[in-house]
Amino acid sequence: MGKYHADLREYIAMLEREGKLNRVTRAINKDTELMPIVRWQYKGLTESERKAWLFENVVDSTGKKYDSSVAVALLGGSREIYAMALNTTPDKIDEQWNKALLNPIPPVIVESGPVHEEVKYVENFNQENGGLYELPIPISTPGFDCAPYLTSPYWVTKDPETGITNIGTYRGMIKAADRTGIMTHQAQHIGIHLQKAKAMGMKTLPAAVVLGCVPVVGMCSVAKIPYGVDEYAVAGGLAGEPIPLVKCKTVDIEVPATSEIVLEGEIPVDILEQEAPFGEYTGYMGPRALNHFFNVKCITNRRKAVYQAFISQCPPSESSKIRQISYEAVMYKFLKYDCNIPSILKVAFHESSGSWEYMVIQMKKTNPSQPWQALNAAVALDPTIGKFIIAVDEDIDPLDPDSVNWALSFRVQPHLDCRITTGKSSMLDPSSAPPGASTNEDRFPAPVGTSAILIDATRPFAFPAVSLPAKEYMEHAKNIWEELGLPKLTPKAPWHGYTLGYWSKENEEEARLAVQGKHYLTGNKLASTRVQMQDLETKALSDGK
Repeated sequence: MGKYHADLREYIAMLEREGKLNRVTRAINKDTELMPIVRWQYKGLTESERKAWLFENVVDSTGKKYDSSVAVALLGGSREIYAMALNTTPDKIDEQWNKALLNPIPPVIVESGPVHEEVKYVENFNQENGGLYELPIPISTPGFDCAPYLTSPYWVTKDPETGITNIGTYRGMIKAADRTGIMTHQAQHIGIHLQKAKAMGMKTLPAAVVLGCVPVVGMCSVAKIPYGVDEYAVAGGLAGEPIPLVKCKTVDIEVPATSEIVLEGEIPVDILEQEAPFGEYTGYMGPRALNHFFNVKCITNRRKAVYQAFISQCPPSESSKIRQISYEAVMYKFLKYDCNIPSILKVAFHESSGSWEYMVIQMKKTNPSQPWQALNAAVALDPTIGKFIIAVDEDIDPLDPDSVNWALSFRVQPHLDCRITTGKSSMLDPSSAPPGASTNEDRFPAPVGTSAILIDATRPFAFPAVSLPAKEYMEHAKNIWEELGLPKLTPKAPWHGYTLGYWSKENEEEARLAVQGKHYLTGNKLASTRVQMQDLETKALSDGK
């Protein structure tokens, strides 16, 4: 589809050309109106109707007007928008992710870039209007959030031992003109960096926060890319070209040269402070807890910057859509190639679980051990991912809850096909511990943490045919439906009958006779199979001895 987007602005222009952008020019209050407006498209429209948003006239509750615009749903408005951010089509998303993970392209360092058009150091911040208060950071959940939050921050840190860069998306509460919170987890890659820094005697971990840049960096920031892999290189693989980076002004970190806004600073490694409540991806408010914080040393930005935000909270949302597609791609590559399970066809995360807790693995198994190989590998990839992990056959649509529930209902015996594993770690799951529990208890409840259930919902043996009309009859009926001008159909699997191993030539012949109006021939044949009930009862008594 041609050369990748040069920067975020070029991508926004493309969205508008394609009719996928809502540009709002009237004054919008970032504290009370902005996110509720965007929320409605996730609660009142089908996915195909959703768009990205650009608010050009942003004010706050005091009447203050901002120079920057606010963009929301640029990456996760829909699967179609996500594909446009990749500069591809929806059917090629998995292929592009797989290629990038297998063939990353390292970034290149350049001397300068638009992100350094304006540079403001902390000593020049005005504690009332300057620094972070110059940015139009929305309140995501008005009426419940305790402050504006960075919701699409791409936190850039380096492994203190190896120097390898990690990019991750972690919420950031605005606490002062020069300080944000940061919600970290020990199992996340930034958590590993912080633990290493502390063990090495470092007082702070240098960090940069990218707020808006080429979409592929944001996609990698959200994905669960294996530890030690440079996300900039994977982003280059997604773009098909290296990501140009510039060095920060005050910390030893590199950031995309065309970034809209970058916060530079440090995270104290051994000091925590209270943070939250904040509306989380689970659909519940994340409670107040001790977390790290970030001291801002410098802010660099483009003139008339575009501040990018993700809309998260109760799924479905932008964050659940971005996470769904990214997690599916990473898990697919992990199972099929890293774990050498060739029977893997697709991995699906369900948005109702925030695209985190409910995972379905579609496969065409060639032996009974493959579902358990896949299930055990999937639950081990990340301690926070997957509470319900289900393996299904190739005829089950892993993204359709009705199709998956059908498999769960009629292809599973709980005492044979379900296993519970412990030692997992919670990522904001409110069921893991009661409100008010300590951070450690909330994340890894004593004595064995949280748990996951693994379910083999593949067929254990040959099954009878699926009880729907055969494909040829359904296709003919669909033609008549369309001739009648009836509403457009969106077929859901299964939409026609098919055989599953336990279906004989005799069954096929009897079905053929039935549609030819000759079912009486089968009736005549079955008349010869009559038995006396007394004979059956006598046999049952004999078998019971």
